[in-house]
Formats: sequence, structure tokens, C-alpha cells
Amino acid sequence: MLSDMVTVLGVDACPAGWVAVELRDGRFEGARLGADLRSLLREAGEPGTGAGSGIEVVGVDIPLGLLDVGWRLADTEAAALLGKLRGSVFRVPPHAVWQEEQYEGANRRCRELTGAGLSRQTWGLAAKLREANGFLADAGGDRLFEVHPEVSFWALAGSTPLPHRKKSWAGQMARRSLLKAAGIVLPDDLGDAGRVPPDDVLDAAAAAWSAHRIAQRRAHSLPDPPQHDCRGRPIAIWY
Repeated sequence: MLSDMVTVLGVDACPAGWVAVELRDGRFEGARLGADLRSLLREAGEPGTGAGSGIEVVGVDIPLGLLDVGWRLADTEAAALLGKLRGSVFRVPPHAVWQEEQYEGANRRCRELTGAGLSRQTWGLAAKLREANGFLADAGGDRLFEVHPEVSFWALAGSTPLPHRKKSWAGQMARRSLLKAAGIVLPDDLGDAGRVPPDDVLDAAAAAWSAHRIAQRRAHSLPDPPQHDCRGRPIAIWY
């Protein structure tokens, strides 16, 4: 039987950079704020090295893995689960779209490759998406798994979409309660991490919950089996 003795990190992009929630043995261990993903993961430490806390799995709320053409199945399947919250899932266009420097060029390239345009909201992910995907080929990049917090909360709620959005009071209280029921109790004082918007902290905690399931080999993927990019790396949302 697999042991619960594992340390994982859930990471969410926020206005100040990236916010992370660490779980040890499935319980809250700490939260931290980092200006960039690389330094945040360096601080977390490599497993088995004695550095930091030895993070085994990192669940990241950002698209990891891009196709050459067409749309990713992960996003289509995730949106289908979430009911009226399906708008929280962005369709992620092919790799070439993200190589453009400006929105206008990216939108044009997206139409060429998919037959549909690119929303400015999706384009707003560009800097963080490039940062996270650039880390995949580095040492420790295999620890990163894509998650989507609303899919994680869907699973926490018994495969049921949540009725309230994450920025509302009702939505945040419901999400915090779901995490608490799963053994993840978020303290009132998070130090520097407490400066970021509450929904980003909740998203990071949900990402950590999924990361723990991945580490325990109990996670599921959308799609199942995953798609793969041109380098053979899986493209999936895990929960």
C-alpha cells in the first residue's frame, strides 16, 4: 500500500507572481509567495536532496503542454464537467500561437491553425504559460503536473459543480469548507502569502490536493489517456 508520507506543492498564478500551498502527508504545511516559478521551486527543494522540504509533485494551475494544431481535449473535457462555471476553463491554442509577441499576431495565427480566434483573456496567460512550460525541460520539470482548481473542487464536492463563483463570499466559504473536509485547514495567517487575493490561495490549496493525489497514484486525468505533445510529454488536467 502506498504511504501518505509525501510532500507536495500546489501553485497558482497571482498578480504578485505565484502563490504556493505546501502539503505534507496531505495536511497544510505552509504557504509561500514567489515572484517567479523557478525561484519558488528552488526554494521548495528537490526530493531526496535534503534541500528545502523535498517536494515530490507540483500541481500548477497553468496549461502545461501544447499541441501543434487544434485544441486540447483537456480543456474541452474540463469545461464539460463544470456546468455554469465552464467559463473558468480557457481553450488553449497550439504552440505557434504562443510564439507571437503581440495579441494581434497571436489572434491571426490562432485563426489559421484552429479556425477560431483567441480571446484577450486567454492571451493574458501568455507570460505565465511561457514561464511554466519553459521549466518542463529543466531538471525537476517532471515534477510539474497541470491541474485546474475548479476541476479539483468539482472532485472534492463529489463530482458536482460548485454553485457559486470563487470570488464571491459564498464561493470562497464553500471552497474553504471542502478543503477542510479533505484535511486541508488553511490558517488565518499565511504570512506574505496572505497578501494575495483569497481565491488565488484557495486555488493553490486545491492544486496541492490534486498534487497529493498524483503523488499517491490516485489521480485521474482529462482526457484519459492524456494527449501528448511533439516531445511525447503528456497533455492533461489532473485531479
